[in-house]
Amino acid sequence: MLGLAIGDALGATVEFMTPREIAAQYKVHDRIRGGGWLRLSPGEVTDDTTMSFALGRAWLAAGRAPSAEQCAEAFDAWMRAKPVDIGNTVRRGIVRWRTHGTAQAQPSNDAGNGGAMRCLPAALATFGAPEEEVVSAALTQARVTHHNPHTDLATMALVRMVHAALAGRGLGGVLAWAHALVAEQPDFAFRTKRCENPTGYIVDTMRAVCQAIDTNDGFAAVLIDVVNRGGDADTTGAIAGMVMGALVGETALPAEWRRAVKAEVRGEAVRLACGLIEMSPAMRSAAVAA
Repeated sequence: MLGLAIGDALGATVEFMTPREIAAQYKVHDRIRGGGWLRLSPGEVTDDTTMSFALGRAWLAAGRAPSAEQCAEAFDAWMRAKPVDIGNTVRRGIVRWRTHGTAQAQPSNDAGNGGAMRCLPAALATFGAPEEEVVSAALTQARVTHHNPHTDLATMALVRMVHAALAGRGLGGVLAWAHALVAEQPDFAFRTKRCENPTGYIVDTMRAVCQAIDTNDGFAAVLIDVVNRGGDADTTGAIAGMVMGALVGETALPAEWRRAVKAEVRGEAVRLACGLIEMSPAMRSAAVAA
């Protein structure tokens, strides 16, 4: 959860910039400095983190996987709190819920990354759960706003990548799920031409993230690579951060980046992550065994 927030805060500065613009202004963007088109203060995060927090709170309040209606209510409350940014597809989904009381979007061609960017609470809380429970929890929250086969596949791949990291399967185990995603849908092939200036299209997002994880060593190197590609950099940074954070653990996160994230964000990330992982079947089984 801290990795997600770090990646979000780092990437937000260069969101919607091209790699050439980033290089001209920063040479290499490698510091959490705020600014960007949202004019953020240093260490502030965007919708990627705050929507994940909203979903995490819904899990803890329900004491189990929240229903589609509970997810929609959590996202509605999040939007009423006037977040610094909100994607168009997310906004439409929440307005649909407010207007019609429909908690699940209809299948559409809108393969955005909003359902995938906030999947971390579901990944943490379902660690060790049966497959059908994992799928239901991950896709229920995603389909409140995004209902597309590509978004579904990417969301499930990310949950499984986080689970592989938490299970100690290392980088190979994480990348095995990235390759499984490509095998199921070749559009996601990432060992191809470098994906620069990635859009909010989930295929662009996943290709950029998987390339960065595949070709770099360590949390910092992966995040610096992916956010300097520009485009939807807060989301690629957040997604890379959640996966790499699960892989390397809190102590391996760069201390200067951890300190740079706003204290209230750090505190909430830790609170939610601890509560969610304690809900997981894997942790409950370990506690019983102990």
